[in-house]
Amino acid sequence: MSGSLTVLAVDDEAPALDEVAFLLSRHPDIGEVIRAADATSALRELNRRRIDAVFLDINMPGLSGIELAGVLAHYARPPAIVFVTAHEDKAVTAFDLGAIDYLLKPIRDDRLDEAVRRVVSSRPADAPTERDDTDSDVIPAEVAGVTHLIPRDSISWVEAEGDYARLHSASGSHLVRIPLGTLENRWREHGFQRVHRSYLVALPFVTGLRSTDGAVLVRLRDNGASPAVELPVSRRQARELRDRVVRTPMRSLRPGGADE
Repeated sequence: MSGSLTVLAVDDEAPALDEVAFLLSRHPDIGEVIRAADATSALRELNRRRIDAVFLDINMPGLSGIELAGVLAHYARPPAIVFVTAHEDKAVTAFDLGAIDYLLKPIRDDRLDEAVRRVVSSRPADAPTERDDTDSDVIPAEVAGVTHLIPRDSISWVEAEGDYARLHSASGSHLVRIPLGTLENRWREHGFQRVHRSYLVALPFVTGLRSTDGAVLVRLRDNGASPAVELPVSRRQARELRDRVVRTPMRSLRPGGADE
């Protein structure tokens, strides 16, 4: 187990971040310590790699530590959360959010050892080696320095923009740095279907298919933020899309479901 953990230290105060990162780096069970100065940067790191535990300050500008922990609770395989703070008054809230420990500053070596021991004990025996960042039911998207939390089931379609993807959801469109191919692979089991090299659609939003001049178009209903749209379907994807639309429970479709 020596040196097997990858942990993320999050604190908006540089001296405090340096201290917790240094203490963590000395622990024999920790192999890598990643730093983040705010919750948005922390989410970015969590979306890049598998992280076993987050040592998290509570009081931060923007998205607080408590709010970040709430986001991580929606991940399919959330990292262990250890709050690190100078204040005791948030302890009950922290444990309500599933934190496995709560360290007070300045951090004592024996308490840090106990927190790391709890992290190790909390890991499943078959813990995966890679972080599947898009397995969460909520997708973080940053706009002008503000992190928006986008429920996956509010997304009706996704558009490729190079190495990015634009999510069209009930709250508007949001650009995230995730390739469309990655979303295709990870969201298929959640009711999404690749219909074109540039488009991924959510089957519950499909209201029908139609052919015109040899081309196939898929119709998607209004998602609350944008009007109904029609997107092109490649010949290679048309048959599978039809089959999956037919298998989608009718309660999730508006009247006038899949047609030719």
